[in-house]
Amino acid sequence: MKRLQLAFVLLLALTSCTKKAETPQGDASSQAKSELVVGTDAAYAPFESESADKTVHGFDIDVIKAVAEKSGLKIRVINTPWEGLFSQLQSGDRDILISAITINDERKKVMDFSEPYFEAVQLIALPATSKITKFDDLKNSKIGVQTGTTGDEVASRLLGKANANIKRFEGTPLALEELENGGVDAVVADNGVVNNFLANNPKTFKTISDPSFSKEHYGIAVKKGNAELLKKINDGLAAIKADGTYDRIFKTYFGEKK
Repeated sequence: MKRLQLAFVLLLALTSCTKKAETPQGDASSQAKSELVVGTDAAYAPFESESADKTVHGFDIDVIKAVAEKSGLKIRVINTPWEGLFSQLQSGDRDILISAITINDERKKVMDFSEPYFEAVQLIALPATSKITKFDDLKNSKIGVQTGTTGDEVASRLLGKANANIKRFEGTPLALEELENGGVDAVVADNGVVNNFLANNPKTFKTISDPSFSKEHYGIAVKKGNAELLKKINDGLAAIKADGTYDRIFKTYFGEKK
């Protein structure tokens, strides 16, 4: 009986060793994927928005699809709320992010960015009758922003992050609707989004810029250290800029470059 038990133990050990040897080595998240998941917050037209049938479309979506085609990448775009966008990248649930994400030093600590693909600047949207002429004039005003965006950051610097006069919304269009309804005195957001909203919703609004607003650049994000994927994205981005594809996409959403 002991010999049989010993033989059984040896057999289990050999089986265990065999299974262990068959297990792929390394971090599972680093294994090649047949399809990469792209996260985007589809509440930021014209960069990304969602139609009634849940199809995500927009400038960013056209750009990442063109980049993927040039780089031989198969992608699937998933609408992902902004609040969870970056954590989804860290966890590996998203492989790529494209969502009008401004490249800055803080974000570069936890993710890697492609070369810039869009230049933006903040705009202040106001009622046409407003007497506001510069950003500092908003110190005692109610400002609408999209949570976690650059608009949120600049408003927080002006008023203080916890100031009750900063009204945060899930999307910039919601903030602009609140401006229309008189719930806020101004909205601070990226120029592309503000101009697109005003073009499609003719209201008695006006926009002003401010010298304190610096130019920003959007980038496509990947998990920190994923140099192989980042290179493919940069190569694809360079290719669509070189052959005119990028300019055609830009013209569709923003008209001719100035």
